[in-house]
Amino acid sequence: MAPTVKPEKAPAQKPTRKHKPGKPRNYDLGNGVVRFSRTRMFHKKAIYKFIGKKVAATKKPQKPRVIEKQIGGEKNGGKRFVLVKKRRASYPTQDRIRPRPAKKSFSQHKRTLRDTITPGTILILLAGSHKGKRVVFLKQLHSGLLLVTGPFGINACPLRRISQRYVIATATKVDISEVKLPENINDKYFERKREKRAKKEEGDIFQSKKEGYKVSEERKTDQKTVDTQIMAAIRKHADRKVLLAYLSAMWGLRSSQYPHRLNF
Repeated sequence: MAPTVKPEKAPAQKPTRKHKPGKPRNYDLGNGVVRFSRTRMFHKKAIYKFIGKKVAATKKPQKPRVIEKQIGGEKNGGKRFVLVKKRRASYPTQDRIRPRPAKKSFSQHKRTLRDTITPGTILILLAGSHKGKRVVFLKQLHSGLLLVTGPFGINACPLRRISQRYVIATATKVDISEVKLPENINDKYFERKREKRAKKEEGDIFQSKKEGYKVSEERKTDQKTVDTQIMAAIRKHADRKVLLAYLSAMWGLRSSQYPHRLNF
């Protein structure tokens, strides 16, 4: 019977440890106060060892630009200085056209959204005619703008678009998973219709009056459709009374209040 050869065991691989960045020795304790003073760090870093020391700068040997050549003949001077690297014989009259990457238009840009902003999040508006109001975030449009609503019955904020730069996301959220938005609400939905100017005629300068903006019946219908669903979601919330008061109240800063120190 042939002797059985035992299979060799593969060497066990050591688990790779992920490098964790260390914490600096001198860190901020809060309100601009650091752990160690400047004098303490002066001794910890041993800066006193290097004060007054001068290191001679090392100069790299430079290659000569010209070389000396001996020239024959009695009346030629005997020598000439010639460039090591000769200049070009001809230069182009026009610059060479270099291929450059094509620029993407705004419609092709990648849209991003902050992690704190999710459908149903209560946002605080920081710009526009409704600044200071708390609104409900519905979705992000194709242009990257946020679609929000008051609802209109609580704080008179209609369906609007706003950039995420001008909002503060709070920790309060409303479950709007059952809310169905009309399919026609997109970026084109919010475009203003501008009529072409008529040609100027005699005596027609002061007769034509500029008409102000009027809300269309379509917008009123869509506003009611969305707000009815949002109000139903708010009433299902555990703290619905507090939430209604929270949405109707205006937000603002008082003296000695700083937004970067507040928890929203």
